[in-house]
Amino acid sequence: MSPTISITAIASVSPLGNEPETIWNKYQNLNPCFQSRFLDQKETLIAPLDEDSKPQIEALRQSDSKYKFLDNSVLFAMLASRKAIAKAGWSKNDVFGINIGSSRGATDLFEKHFQEYTTTGKAQTLASPTTTLGNISSWVAHDLQTEGPEISHSITCSTALHAVLNGVAWLRSGMADKFLVGGSEAPLTDFTIAQMRALKIYSRSEEHYPNRALDLDKTQNTMILGEGAGVCCLEIGKKENALAYIEGIGYATEILEHNISISAEADCFQKSMKMALANTDVSEVDAIVMHAPGTIKGDLTEYRAIEKVFGSKLPLLTTNKWKIGHTFGASGILSLELAILMLQHNQFVGVPFAIAQTPTKPIKKVLVNAVGFGGNAVSVLVSI
Repeated sequence: MSPTISITAIASVSPLGNEPETIWNKYQNLNPCFQSRFLDQKETLIAPLDEDSKPQIEALRQSDSKYKFLDNSVLFAMLASRKAIAKAGWSKNDVFGINIGSSRGATDLFEKHFQEYTTTGKAQTLASPTTTLGNISSWVAHDLQTEGPEISHSITCSTALHAVLNGVAWLRSGMADKFLVGGSEAPLTDFTIAQMRALKIYSRSEEHYPNRALDLDKTQNTMILGEGAGVCCLEIGKKENALAYIEGIGYATEILEHNISISAEADCFQKSMKMALANTDVSEVDAIVMHAPGTIKGDLTEYRAIEKVFGSKLPLLTTNKWKIGHTFGASGILSLELAILMLQHNQFVGVPFAIAQTPTKPIKKVLVNAVGFGGNAVSVLVSI
């Protein structure tokens, strides 16, 4: 058997806040965290950081002269990482790896630098070093003063869960004892939202729940972007302070028909879920935190994949994108956070406009899904 992987801490900064009690309380509130903002002269729904987190990010920015020029995606990851290692009890003397990815990277900063270049024909000195993909993990490593390996990657919307896979692989290989993994995203810019509009997937709904994630009868795409970051501390072995344990991991990639395609029954999800459940009977899974971005095809194909794997007796199904939008590369770790909170509180957090689901037994095992452009699915099974 593979050695046990313990999740000894998880921390995030998002529209829900950055403290576990606050996050859990907001999940009990049935209102989404969306705000209306004019972007590119159009009224647009977005899910920005909560009001308590914004001054903390600004204080972090001002705490070091080198941090003043960093993108929000980096600062989000730094704040979440500080909180996570404090909760896990890691110190600066500990050697641990870092793998924090992002779908878009330094979105806002890159766009500003490029706009300045197109206007003046000149680039700022720090334009390159502050917008590279490795920018996130390298600055987190600097801030935490760790000497372990540091890795960044982009695998679109499954980025954060791919970081979890990578951390598990390092730990199981014996090349590390501790790994900090997650994702960060700050995509609320005109150009990024314009790209989503061009794909015809951004929400135009005026309903109280404008992101209709898990509404399988919707007739229009309803994705809304959010921002945030999340990281978790992984350790080899069964630790007494573990919040949860990783029981299984799975991954798969589809053969694509076009750049954003996914098959009618999400073959990639079927394969990733089956791999994650290789040593677990499907009847033992109590809930699934779905990727469910709020698009017609994205939600429905994942649901059909779940039906293929679990048959007629489906676990409880949920997602958090109706609440906080789609945070791209950070979305998987925020879904994992919801899974861990449900395990800790033994309480299911459903989607308010979906068919009501009532738990019939304690919540002890939760499956978390993520997928991105390119059909690269990841599934992670966690338990207490």
